Amino acid sequence: MNHLHLSSFATERDLRLSIVEAGRICYASGLMLSNNGNLSMRLGGDSVVITPSGMCKGRLEPEDLLIVDLDGQIIKADSKRKRKASSETAMHLEAYRQRADIRAVIHAHPSNATALTVAGIPFPVDILPEVLEGLGPVPTTRFALPSSDDNARAISELVKDHNAILIRNHGAITFGTDLDEALSHLERLESVAKTVVTAHLLGNVNHLPDEMMPALRELYFKMRSR
Repeated sequence: MNHLHLSSFATERDLRLSIVEAGRICYASGLMLSNNGNLSMRLGGDSVVITPSGMCKGRLEPEDLLIVDLDGQIIKADSKRKRKASSETAMHLEAYRQRADIRAVIHAHPSNATALTVAGIPFPVDILPEVLEGLGPVPTTRFALPSSDDNARAISELVKDHNAILIRNHGAITFGTDLDEALSHLERLESVAKTVVTAHLLGNVNHLPDEMMPALRELYFKMRSR
């Protein structure tokens, strides 16, 4: 059963199952190796269900997840499991505070997308049409201290206008109306990055024709306004 695409009437249990399923997909696809990365979903207007710290996202159970308020305080947790809040909680909460349309956040360490930031290569919008068709521009933050509130500050000015952000020398964060959309953005981000990295290795990167870009940008803004 696919738990990723949820309606606005989803229960807390639905959200927990959705996060567990998305975590397994991210782990199986190599987007979250070891205990890296974290996922969350908005529960109502002022609380968030989020993955705990230090656990492999491919082996989570619904009861492992925590509920925090928008200040990052834990308001519900399984006392027997003694899970701790993710060190990247502040980054998730920054997105939820800024945009009411965001109901799901994924922070991952996709290899190729992260490699672009390490190499200092901006994520391109003029190489593959699907970037503007389905993802939009993807900015890269300054370097921020991992596992700290500095990551939240680094993405703060970029959240409003983007559904995917690269975090320099660290990873990526994507947003969606549910985890299905946030995961799609993450998968597309890494797929495009892999193509770009491969093209650079082959020694030749052909950009889209200049005359094609206005039409793609118009398509992107039409999709954003829906």
